[in-house]
Amino acid sequence: MNVLGIHLLLELRQCNPVLLNDLDYIRDVMVEAAESVEAHVVGESFHRFNPQGVTGILAIAESHISIHTWPEYGYAAADVFTCSSSLHPQIVADLLIEKLECLDPYVHEIQRGMIPQTVTS
Repeated sequence: MNVLGIHLLLELRQCNPVLLNDLDYIRDVMVEAAESVEAHVVGESFHRFNPQGVTGILAIAESHISIHTWPEYGYAAADVFTCSSSLHPQIVADLLIEKLECLDPYVHEIQRGMIPQTVTS
C-alpha cells in the first residue's frame, strides 16, 4: 500500500497555561514549527477566546498544522497533517511539545490515503 499522508494527533496535557493563552506566542511557535521542516505556509487563521483559549491553523502547501487550547486545564489538542514524504511531522510535534512546556504528551499517528500499489509488468 502507498500512503498519501501522515496525520499526527497530539494530546498535550500538563502544558504551561500562560503559554496556551498567548495567541502571539502560539502563532509564533506554529510558524517556527512549519519553518523547521521547510513547510510552505499558504494561509493562517488564529483567534483568542474570551475569557481564555486560543485556536489556530496554518494552511501549508503540504496540508496543515492546527491547535486548540484549554489553558484552564493545561491542555491543547493539535494536528500535524502532511502529504509530503520529505516533511517530517514528528519534528513539528516535538517542537510544539517543547515550546508549550508539555509534561504529558501523547502522539497518535494515522496513515491517510492508503492506496493500493500499482503493479507494472
